[in-house]
Amino acid sequence: MFPSAFVFGAGASAYQIEGAHDADGKGPCNWDVFCKASPTPTPTPTPTPTIWNSQSGDIACDHYNRYAQDVELMSGLGLQAYRLSINWARVMPDGVGRTNEAGLAFYDRLIDALLARKITPWVTLFHWDYPQALALKGGWQHAESSHWFAEYAAIVVDRLSDRVRHWITINEPQIFIGHGHKIGDHAPGLKLPARDWLGAGHNALLAHGRGVQVIRARAKTTPTVGWAPCARVDYPATDSSNDIAAARRQFFTVHTADAWNNAWWGDAAILGRYPEDGLALFGADATKPAPGDMATIAQPLDFFGVNIYSGEAYRAGPAGEPVHVPHAPGCAASAFRWPIVPQSVYWAPRFLHERYKLPIYITENGMANTDFVSEDGMVHDPQRIEYT
Repeated sequence: MFPSAFVFGAGASAYQIEGAHDADGKGPCNWDVFCKASPTPTPTPTPTPTIWNSQSGDIACDHYNRYAQDVELMSGLGLQAYRLSINWARVMPDGVGRTNEAGLAFYDRLIDALLARKITPWVTLFHWDYPQALALKGGWQHAESSHWFAEYAAIVVDRLSDRVRHWITINEPQIFIGHGHKIGDHAPGLKLPARDWLGAGHNALLAHGRGVQVIRARAKTTPTVGWAPCARVDYPATDSSNDIAAARRQFFTVHTADAWNNAWWGDAAILGRYPEDGLALFGADATKPAPGDMATIAQPLDFFGVNIYSGEAYRAGPAGEPVHVPHAPGCAASAFRWPIVPQSVYWAPRFLHERYKLPIYITENGMANTDFVSEDGMVHDPQRIEYT
């Protein structure tokens, strides 16, 4: 039995579904530009995290024009909640300054349609689509980037908070910083040295904190505020106390000089400090916070959102150290070759709650699959049904 307070929902992001990339006064975002500039990989059986066959989100699911039908589908599924994101450049074409009434009106219509079907909107302010006008000024590397975000957040909160109570500031800094600014296979496609991508990450965390401040100061209804990083899920190979301790240690260790970890982001946002092992690992490249920065970042939150897709098992070695336990050959996997690990949905929320003492919402979960329309016109989707 699920508890009465459990919320069943679904989520999407603006660039992935809206389309209408240049409609009604919308400005270009970094993904609009990246999809057209990024080289096309040779098709292979394994999907790559770059642009596939020169495709883009120009049309996508055409949600901008089909939102009413989409909300009907959500209602038919029995959803209690829907997590959506706002395309910053649709609301503010230049990222700051003038607003686009047509863009704001679209989100008005969407929110109203959800509420009419008794579906609670959960609004994410930043899910990777960054106004290109601001990207050209330096984007997350710019010292003013968190203030730009706060200005944008104020516009959205002023417009929607009479009906929206649930807010998420930023989605997956590990990815839009790690893949967008270090590896370069996501927008904006940068391959920065450690000092610079860590600085961009620090500015994104400041934006999160300033976003929380804006929501609490300006919301017209009592807000519930959180964020949604993704989890690198390390779980115990068995339920022994030693294996649990080893997996917990692995889960919160910053052990590689990249963005793919839990504690660098979580400790900053919740505990107001960067973890010592991360500071030691990054050394002189680590950002030196200005006075007041960490207090700005670590604003009180009402929940910790987490995006979970897979996981890796660990057992305790002879000295209690984490030892990786490989997946068995032929284990279930998604089309991205990510192992399907039911245990991840238990252990990630548990470990995060133990460390950060906040309610946990799984803000994303699912699987990539090679869906297709069958001869009867239906998408039967047995793998995703089995996954769920």
